[in-house]
Amino acid sequence: MQVRKRDVILNLGGGATMAGASIRVAQLLENRFPFGSCINKTAIRNPKFVDFFCENFDWAVFENELKWYSTEPQRGQINYRDADELLDFCHRYGKSARGHCIFWAVDGDVQQWVKDLGRDDLAAAVQGRLHGLLSRYAGRFRHYDVNNEMLHGRFYRDRLGDGVAPLMFREAARLDPAARLFVNDYNVLRGNDPNATPEKYVELVDALRRGGAAVGGIGVQGHMDSPVAGQVIRAALDKLAAAGGAPIWITELDVSEPDVGLRADDLEVVLREAYAHPAVEGVVLWGFMEGQMWRRDAYLVDADGTVNEAGQRFLQLQREWRSDARGIVDGDGRFKFRGFHGTYVVQVTTATGKMHKTFTVEKGDNSLELDLDIEI
Repeated sequence: MQVRKRDVILNLGGGATMAGASIRVAQLLENRFPFGSCINKTAIRNPKFVDFFCENFDWAVFENELKWYSTEPQRGQINYRDADELLDFCHRYGKSARGHCIFWAVDGDVQQWVKDLGRDDLAAAVQGRLHGLLSRYAGRFRHYDVNNEMLHGRFYRDRLGDGVAPLMFREAARLDPAARLFVNDYNVLRGNDPNATPEKYVELVDALRRGGAAVGGIGVQGHMDSPVAGQVIRAALDKLAAAGGAPIWITELDVSEPDVGLRADDLEVVLREAYAHPAVEGVVLWGFMEGQMWRRDAYLVDADGTVNEAGQRFLQLQREWRSDARGIVDGDGRFKFRGFHGTYVVQVTTATGKMHKTFTVEKGDNSLELDLDIEI
């Protein structure tokens, strides 16, 4: 947790006149280590789902609604209605969105009409998908998974050559330069898949970059089964962190285990490993509610809205990773504390009244000294 915290010195501006004042520094819900969840068009119509999502997550990713087989199931029949609805939902509630995904490299997840195209028509269709999607949503998705699961599939590379993968990244960067472009794959954290070792993932990222791809993030999906081995996750993250300094996100986390107590324990292992690792910048769950998730026995919230033991553990960790410091202003009008990165409100109380200010603690190796100039 030390990589998520920083020493802070607040200069309150009143000097000795502020000495002895009571002070409380509380972190707001917004955090520099974001948590997100998968959403879908059915889930956002469930008030209990919406309430838990809005209270506990900063980011969203769409389960299927942005995938090419959803937006163009038949050639030329393009429909972004469902994706628009989910994106409007995110905008309404102030949630950032990941674009999942522009392409999917696994043969079985490519719609039949795309498979039926000849080489030239397929190349044109790839360009059409890039231009249609990226131009429509420019500036609205902060992340994109560009060609999903390239460690497990080669559909586009087999049909169009290895150069098509970096081309997808180059074109996406040109069409939406503000978006961070990700690779995304599964089993990398589990140590049980010879096709998805951290070493092979690093090799893939290096090859893409040699082709001019702006790989801005490494996505590891995190579909886990009990038992979860923290040391295996840690070793994988260490190896991935060497991939040119690209930040890592856990993009699709769920832990499938019928015993909800064990599920809670395993979820905590993954979250603690992610939170403690300096290269990891965020965690996105692949859903959280019974009946609204791809995998069985992985939910944190029962269908009736009851937060189960796994969900309670998740909320407990969120509280643990939020700072709340109280004390007395010293004789120089200063207050020192060590807090997690994020946005704070400070309340200073004296005999004459109370004053509030907000401030932000960003990442940094040195102490952060802030002049707040509080006057009461």
